[in-house]
Amino acid sequence: MSLKLYRPVPGGLKPRPPDDKNWRRQLRSRRWRAAPLENPEGKPLGPLAGVLFFGGLAALTFILLVLGYGTGFWRS
Repeated sequence: MSLKLYRPVPGGLKPRPPDDKNWRRQLRSRRWRAAPLENPEGKPLGPLAGVLFFGGLAALTFILLVLGYGTGFWRS
């Protein structure tokens, strides 16, 4: 028996509660609560629209690279 696991109280020893294994909770103050961030001008974008936008951007970049190397604009 060690005093790390049991703490003395009047009338004997009382088991100590287990330590919190989540170290991230130890980094934050208990009193600090972040205010909700709201952007009334921003509108959420759906997942399909995001995939289409970035897919289109990737396709446009690929086409520009192929045309640039194909026409000799970027000589290697």
